Amino acid sequence: MEKQQPPPPLFLFLLLLLLPPATTAAAPSSSSALDPKQLRALQSLNIPTSDDPCSPSFHDNATLCDSSAPFRHLLSLRLANCSDDVALSFTALKSLSTLRSLQFLNCPISPIRFPADLAASLRSFTCVASLHRLTGVWLSRLRNLTDLTVSHVSITASGPYVILGNMKSLTSLTISHANLTGFIPKHLNPNLTHLDFSNNKLRGKIPTSVTLLENLEFLNLSLNSLTGEIPTSIGDLISLQNLSLASNLLSGSIPESFSAIPGLVHVDLGSNHLNGTIPRFISEMKGLKYLNLENNQFHGVIPFNESFIKRLEVLKIQGNNNLCYNHSILSSKLKLGIPPCDKHGLPIPPPPGKDDGDSMWDDDGGSDYDGSEENDDSSQNHKEENHHHGPNKVVLGVAIGLSSIVFLIVFSVLMSKCCR
Repeated sequence: MEKQQPPPPLFLFLLLLLLPPATTAAAPSSSSALDPKQLRALQSLNIPTSDDPCSPSFHDNATLCDSSAPFRHLLSLRLANCSDDVALSFTALKSLSTLRSLQFLNCPISPIRFPADLAASLRSFTCVASLHRLTGVWLSRLRNLTDLTVSHVSITASGPYVILGNMKSLTSLTISHANLTGFIPKHLNPNLTHLDFSNNKLRGKIPTSVTLLENLEFLNLSLNSLTGEIPTSIGDLISLQNLSLASNLLSGSIPESFSAIPGLVHVDLGSNHLNGTIPRFISEMKGLKYLNLENNQFHGVIPFNESFIKRLEVLKIQGNNNLCYNHSILSSKLKLGIPPCDKHGLPIPPPPGKDDGDSMWDDDGGSDYDGSEENDDSSQNHKEENHHHGPNKVVLGVAIGLSSIVFLIVFSVLMSKCCR
C-alpha cells in the first residue's frame, strides 16, 4: 500500500481560509460604553443619551468617540440649536477634557472659563451665533488650536493679537461678523491656509505679515475699514485661490505682482477707492471664475476680450465712471454696465433723455477706441447713418425757401402801404 502524501502548504492555507469563524481568534470589540462621567456630562447639557452617544447615528453625528476600553471617550462634540435651559458647568466640562473638537452652533448661552485640561486638549473650536459676551482673553486660553472659527458673535478685545498671540499652531482662522476692532497683527502663524477677518471694524494698512503666508489659500478681509494700497508683495501668496478685499477704503492701483499668483479663482476688490487702469494680465489668468472690480475709480478701456468674459462665471465692473469698453471687440449685448469708448478711449456719454444703465447701450450707436484713423472714418459714417431718422435735407431746403418768399411778399405789402 502506498503511503498517503501530506497536503501541500498551499492547500493548508486555503483550508484555513474556509474554516468557520468560530475557529478564528475573536476581534476586539469596539462597542464599549461611554465613560460614565462623560455620559453624565452630556445629560447635564440636556443632550438625550437614551441611544449610544458613540453610535455613528447619534444626533446626526454630534459626537465622535475613541475606541478605548473598558470605556470610550469623546473626541468631538457639537451643540446645536440649544434650548434656553442649557447651561455650561465647570464640572461637566472638566469631564470632557478628552475633547479635540468642540462646536457651538446657534447656542446663545453664557460662556464660562474652560478647565485647563480641556483648554489644552482642544484642537478645533467653532462658535457661530453662540456664547454671548465673548472676550479676547477668554479665547486666547485655547492656545493649542489648529482651527478657530468665531462668527456672528461680538468679541470684546483691543485687537486680534490679544486672541492670537499665544496660538502657535493655527492653520485655519475665521473671526467674522464679530465687531472686532484694532489692527491686523504684524505677526501671523506662517502655516495658515485660511484667514477670514471679514465684516469687522479693523483699520490701518494690510501688513506685510499677510503676504508672508506662502501656504495661504483663502484670504477674506472684506467689510472693514482698511486703508492704504494693496501691498506690492501680494504676489508672494503663491498658493492663493480666493481673495476678497471688498468694501474697504483701499486706494492705489492693482499691483502687477498679482500676475505671479497662478491659481486665483475668486478675486473681489469691489467698493474701494482703487484707481488706474485695469491690468491686461488679468485676462491671462486661466483659472479665474469670479472677478469684481465694481464701485472703484478705474479708468480707460477694459483689456478683456469676449472669450475671457464668457469664461467667467461672474464679472462686475460697473460703478467706475471713467471706464469703458472697445466696441469693436466687445458687443453691447454682454451687458457690462459701462459705456463704449470714443476714439480717445473715453466713455461716450448716454444719449439725452435716457437714464444711466446697461439699457442705454443696447443698440449699436456710438464709436469705440482702437487708435486707428480708419476706425475714425468708419465711426463718423456710423454716426451719420444713425441720424437717418432726422429731417431730409431737400425738404428742409424747400421749407426755408417758401418761408423766405412769404416773408418778402408780406414785407412788400407793408412797404407799399407806408409809401402812400
